[in-house]
Amino acid sequence: MRRGEIWLYNADPTVGDEISKTRPCIIVNNDDIGTLRLKVIVPITGWNEVFVQVPWMIRIETTAENNLSKLSTADTFQIRSVSQQRLIKKVGIVAEEIMQEISNALAIVLNIK
Repeated sequence: MRRGEIWLYNADPTVGDEISKTRPCIIVNNDDIGTLRLKVIVPITGWNEVFVQVPWMIRIETTAENNLSKLSTADTFQIRSVSQQRLIKKVGIVAEEIMQEISNALAIVLNIK
């Protein structure tokens, strides 16, 4: 389980506006840190054109490398730390330029200058 990989994960149970269901996610944590069996992930959901104006929603086109079945978005506002037990199956990997866009969006969400 490495940074930039896409995995299916089980988000349930959730509360309130937390994104739910079994869905793909992108691992975003630094591979060189962490002693617990946790991963920091950004959930993936279906793309909607209204997301064009939302700086924390990163558009992801389908590719042979990412194996996503439809046009998608990484919702960086829903970043979370999850147990590796929630990660079910590796789906693919995102391109480095998408990872850079995700990093930039996380800086906006977390107010990192």
